Formats: sequence, C-alpha cells, structure tokens
Amino acid sequence: MEKQTLVAPLNELSKVSKSILDFAANCKKFVLIGELGAGKTTLVKSIGKRLGVSEQITSPTFSLINEYDGKGTQIWHLDLYRLKDLEEAIQLNIEEYLDDNNYCFIEWPEIIEPLFPDKIVYISIQVVDNFTRKYELQKH
Repeated sequence: MEKQTLVAPLNELSKVSKSILDFAANCKKFVLIGELGAGKTTLVKSIGKRLGVSEQITSPTFSLINEYDGKGTQIWHLDLYRLKDLEEAIQLNIEEYLDDNNYCFIEWPEIIEPLFPDKIVYISIQVVDNFTRKYELQKH
C-alpha cells in the first residue's frame, strides 16, 4: 500500500489535483472521505478540469450520480450520502461504474466498500483552516 500526504492552500488545488493523478498512475477509482464542507466536490471539480471536463461539475447529492465527458474518458461522480444500504447501491448498478475503465469519484463511499475493486485510491481530506486542506492518499 502506497501513501502520500499533501498539505496545501485552496488556491493551489490545481497542483494538488495533478499530484493526486500522478500518485494514482493507472488507477481510476477514487473514494473521497471528509466531513461536510471539507472540499470533496471542489476537489473533483479540479481533477475533472485536468481530465478535460469542460462543463460545470456539480455535486451529485440529489442525483446520486453525475456523468461528464473528459478527454478520451468518462468521469463518474457519485455521492452516496443518501443511500440506506448496500442493496440499494446494487439496484442502482453502482458496480458498473466500479468495473469499467473510466474515472470514478465516490463521496460517502462506506456503504459500498464490499464492492470496491482491487485497485482504488483513498483520499482523506481534513480541514486545517479556512484556506488550507490536508490530503492523505492511499493506493490499494
């Protein structure tokens, strides 16, 4: 298991996004862990720009899954906060998003942990202060 820690001001999020993609290498599945307001969706927006998404990336809190076109790839952004159990996730065909060769970013992923693929990057986001975040990366 590889690990990396980044501490950066929010105005350097583009650099953080590049570092995360470099760390992930060929892994395209990410789980984002952090309290409400830590910046999970903001990070996905920044990484999405790096992957060539030209449209506005928004929180999938109500839709559960947002899909975006990047350069040569699709980007899936899932927010599973409102799911009640694993069965509900299976009914939504969450496994398809985890099994394809596109990028997938999952907020509030705990409920689907049994479905995680072998290769996945965990991103834990901690609020240091109003302008700084700590990102702990782990590749499994």
